[in-house]
Amino acid sequence: MNAMRLRGLVRKEFLQIMRDPSAIAIAFVLPLVLLILFGYGVSMNAHRVPLAVVVDQPSTVAQGFVAGMQQSKYFAPRHYADIVGARKALMQRKVYGIVWLRGDFARQVRRGATAPVAVWLDGVDANNARLLQGYLRGVWRIWLQQQSERAGRKLTLPVMAEPRIWFNPALRSRDFLVPGLIAVIMTLIGALLTALVVAREWERGTMEALMATPVTMAEILLGKLIPYFALGMGGMLLSVAMAVWLFAVPLVGSLWLLIACSALFLLVALGMGLLISTLARNQFVAAQVAVIVTFLPAFILSGFIFDIESMPAVVRVITHVIAARYYVSLLQTLFLAGNVWPVVLVNSAALALMATLFLGLAWRKSRKRLD
Repeated sequence: MNAMRLRGLVRKEFLQIMRDPSAIAIAFVLPLVLLILFGYGVSMNAHRVPLAVVVDQPSTVAQGFVAGMQQSKYFAPRHYADIVGARKALMQRKVYGIVWLRGDFARQVRRGATAPVAVWLDGVDANNARLLQGYLRGVWRIWLQQQSERAGRKLTLPVMAEPRIWFNPALRSRDFLVPGLIAVIMTLIGALLTALVVAREWERGTMEALMATPVTMAEILLGKLIPYFALGMGGMLLSVAMAVWLFAVPLVGSLWLLIACSALFLLVALGMGLLISTLARNQFVAAQVAVIVTFLPAFILSGFIFDIESMPAVVRVITHVIAARYYVSLLQTLFLAGNVWPVVLVNSAALALMATLFLGLAWRKSRKRLD
């Protein structure tokens, strides 16, 4: 290893990055676009959901229940004169549910008898239907409490739940999505950029020129890794800054520990990208393989959006070979829970093992010869 040769290779790669707008775009513009799209455009919470409300016989009792839905941030009630019109609106997906208070609703409530409320929900989106069902039960319970207070009696329920939400008390899906999105961004920056590096050298014929110089293959690989490592860490810091200051995601854990874990994951992504480009020797093929092998698994099987524990057993086993799975766990823990060392150490050890494996394979498959 010659320090002067390595410095020259690193300088050459930095100059190439400065001349290539696509590398800058992937490292800095892409995180901006993805974070803005997911931070503002994607939400796993239900807000202002259109809901059809049918009251067969208006009364103060029924109006009190409907007022509870109107005051809720989760519903946007739309009144219909009869159930036929409400069903038609549900079929046309103008509303996502129906709340039907039948004609004897007020009379049954005053008598103290059971006064059922008919609720029909659109089950096409099962997750949204479950959320709406839970929100309606909450409105129903608040209304019962108000009715009991007006009657001067205490509301008695067979079970009284006292929920306590840890780590994300506001239940904002943004606080869950944005940290996980950083893993997807880091995968794209690390794997996609480096997947094109060596392949581009082969396509342009500059690799043959490098082969004729005294530089070793280890120096060539390090000359590729160091600039893109710096580029990836820059993209990571930009993403963290946006998460904390733009989207107000709390960073409970240590920033330095987050940087160290991110550097470890970036080495894994760089190793995968170098291995792909070494084997492919074609930019188009390398880019396609990088997207299929790194980006899609990071998006689908990392726990970024879909809960791993809810997946079939076979798929859960497959997720253990996805590096982004461990990084997503680290990000969500450090952002929302803090420095939970059992989680940090286990996932960091897995990333260190994978970084050693992929960088070792990339070095092993790289030979200073043309065949």
